Amino acid sequence: MWNYTSSIPVAHYHHDHPHMKPTRAFAHQGAGDDDDSDKDDDNNKQNGSARRSLEENNSPLLLCIVAGGIGGAIGDTSMHSLDTVKTRQQGAPSVPSYRNMLSAYRTIFMQEGFRKGLYGGYCAAMLGSFPSAAIFFGTYEYFKRKFIDHWKINETISHLSSGFLGDLFSSIVYVPSEVLKTRLQLQGKYNNPYFNSGYNYKNLRDTVKTVIKAEGAGALLFGYKATLARDLPFSALQFAFYEKCRQWAYKVENKDIMKDELSLSSEIITGAVAGGLAGILTTPLDVIKTRVQTQQPINPNKYTSSAKPANLSNSLFFSLRTVYKSEGILGFFSGVGPRFIWTSVQSSIMLLLYQIALRDLNEFFPRSDKIK
Repeated sequence: MWNYTSSIPVAHYHHDHPHMKPTRAFAHQGAGDDDDSDKDDDNNKQNGSARRSLEENNSPLLLCIVAGGIGGAIGDTSMHSLDTVKTRQQGAPSVPSYRNMLSAYRTIFMQEGFRKGLYGGYCAAMLGSFPSAAIFFGTYEYFKRKFIDHWKINETISHLSSGFLGDLFSSIVYVPSEVLKTRLQLQGKYNNPYFNSGYNYKNLRDTVKTVIKAEGAGALLFGYKATLARDLPFSALQFAFYEKCRQWAYKVENKDIMKDELSLSSEIITGAVAGGLAGILTTPLDVIKTRVQTQQPINPNKYTSSAKPANLSNSLFFSLRTVYKSEGILGFFSGVGPRFIWTSVQSSIMLLLYQIALRDLNEFFPRSDKIK
């Protein structure tokens, strides 16, 4: 059986959590012949023993980093085609064949194929997927343990804050990757005769060279603020929902969170619910991010696609207002269908594989050999 309780999400509790097994120090508490100093000594021993127990149960951060990278890369790979559909819906909202998710999926596949169409921009995505996920999980686990185990901060706040910080630290890696990925996804195949995105890169190398030459290296950070505005709250909400859903799942299955394992179906459902809810709530911010990263400077002498949406500014507020004025409330939720499916399934796969990889790494490296 797989042991899913060794790391994410609720393996780090205060020493007085009801699911914590009592330490030997508890046996001395309340004895009628103990004086106050003995009770103080017992309490100190209890706290110290509980803290040592928590730290011993935590997987080493290095293993969390490796397992997170594996889970993130495989999760992104499995859902890349839906991410492409979402990007087309958000980047070309006036194209009729892209308005419906199934229609967009079929149109891209039939016209451009699987590798260059649905999986366009895949190599760019992988440039940032493994390292950014590794950085995220390492940062998340580190701060979660600090907040809960050492600083005794409320668990929900700790989960929100840790997810926020994890995404902030990893953004320096995934934002340039995201810029390249979204442009290649919007473009589709080279010399695409079916859709004019305004871009026409031969491959990833040509994309990097052309972007830097024509727009400067700073273009690789286009939409950095918009990306953070989407991903920081997404990660914070995703992991707060995930931690809470797992706690509920343990209650539903009537299991001890510190000793028992969740069923595989519960693991899959909790990850999917967390990612799906966070994805829906942050869809308006995702629309802004995609538009900012794929829009081109206005040039009256150059032909632009009729599918091109209104250009947005660097201000999140004014960008939201522009989308609302040109497309209404529905404009905020362009691509919400594929985004919901993508975030829920990707979250489920990533978190499940993270747990599996971490379990296998813990078994491969005996406790005495682990790097703490």
